[in-house]
Amino acid sequence: MTDSNPVRELRLVVTAADYDAALHFYRDVLGLTERGAFSSPGGRVTILDAGRATLELTDPNHAAFIDEVEVGRRVAGPIRVAFEVDDSTAMTAKLAAAGAEVIAEPTRTPWNSLNSRLDAPGALQLTLFTELGEPSGEPDEG
Repeated sequence: MTDSNPVRELRLVVTAADYDAALHFYRDVLGLTERGAFSSPGGRVTILDAGRATLELTDPNHAAFIDEVEVGRRVAGPIRVAFEVDDSTAMTAKLAAAGAEVIAEPTRTPWNSLNSRLDAPGALQLTLFTELGEPSGEPDEG
């Protein structure tokens, strides 16, 4: 991070009706590391480390294009969480076995990544992606 960036961390805060199931899914199955856990009267929160965070802004037309590439139809709402993983095929199967609904199996994209789409606990739609290297003769996704 450079000194010119005033933001130190991005936190995506998810309110999950079934907190225990969501915690198990993201921490124990997906493998996010627990950074901290706190409680309030009658409530709990756990902060999980998801590696480097970015905020990806898209217009509706590009979001529709990504849905078409990854799923074949428009399915995402205004927020979709994408996790880069070492093996999107294996992780898709692992998350599906833990209760995620597979919307689209891993698909090779024009920008040379292998992407799958799932509905997951906490009412989140996930993209799992594995970078396969630079596409030959293709422009970078923008």
